[in-house]
Amino acid sequence: MKRLVVLISGRGRNLQALIEATRSGALPAEIALVVSNRADAQGLGLAEAAGIATHVLPHTAYPNREAFDAELLRIVVAAKPDLVALAGFMRILTPVFISAFEGRLLNIHPSLLPRHRGLNTHARALAAGDTEHGATVHFVTQQLDEGPPILQGRIPIHPDDTAETLAERVLEEVELKIYPQAIAGLLQ
Repeated sequence: MKRLVVLISGRGRNLQALIEATRSGALPAEIALVVSNRADAQGLGLAEAAGIATHVLPHTAYPNREAFDAELLRIVVAAKPDLVALAGFMRILTPVFISAFEGRLLNIHPSLLPRHRGLNTHARALAAGDTEHGATVHFVTQQLDEGPPILQGRIPIHPDDTAETLAERVLEEVELKIYPQAIAGLLQ
């Protein structure tokens, strides 16, 4: 059985989709560990309810990014993952961490990369007058949101969309579907 480590910072909606996909057999893997940089991340409760090991590693306890990532690397390596999935992990990782998992470190980004890298993607898509929006599963590289894409999903932007409604539609209609699919495809 392939092993997956998931890094989170918040609600855990993509984590829940991955948990459900492993339970249904659509994702042939076990989630070996969920790590969060925030003790209040709701996703930790989802993992614990599913019987998945969790670890809280508060980034504020470290003097810099490098020190945090060194400890994160130690924890993740110990779980022996085949893949590491960022699922709303709101930290920019250092080259040391990224290179340790080159070709095995994935992210889901809420835009149709290469458009709208970084934050506030939904508002930026609306401001740009885009007619469609979506999400991209991509490999993580040292350049922010520039890694090779694995899978994209698209939805039309409606005239009455706000950044909030568009964010929710992208999450529900795209992200929660394509992340488990992309990971399953890579593991097979």
